[in-house]
Amino acid sequence: MAEVAHKDDAYEVLKNAKVVAVIGISPKQERPSYWTTEKVVKKGKHKIYLVNPRYAGEKILGIEVLGSLRDIPEPIDIVNVYRNPAHAEPIVQEAIEVGAKAVWFQPGAENYEVIEKYKDKINFVYEACIGVEASYL
Repeated sequence: MAEVAHKDDAYEVLKNAKVVAVIGISPKQERPSYWTTEKVVKKGKHKIYLVNPRYAGEKILGIEVLGSLRDIPEPIDIVNVYRNPAHAEPIVQEAIEVGAKAVWFQPGAENYEVIEKYKDKINFVYEACIGVEASYL
């Protein structure tokens, strides 16, 4: 049975993860997807994959950007989402399809209808920032 975790459990989810896929990464340094991901990368405790079809093949933070979760060659612990909530459902469906352990909706990316619909299929983290949680590692 999947669990719905929010900010109270976020640290444990991140601490126990090895592979994090970031959906919606931007090359713009002022964007939260860039600077919070940079914090996680600098901690050096996770294998980070960046996913954004718009920038596939380019490098952001020194990491090649992939076009899809399907392009990641190993099991994913966290799918970290920086997208408009309207785009949440196909991301969650793909995360389930590739066998990811959890979807982490960054603040502002939460889609509570999608969380409710898929809560029995995959774990969710929301109302917590991965950059903030990474600072505690």
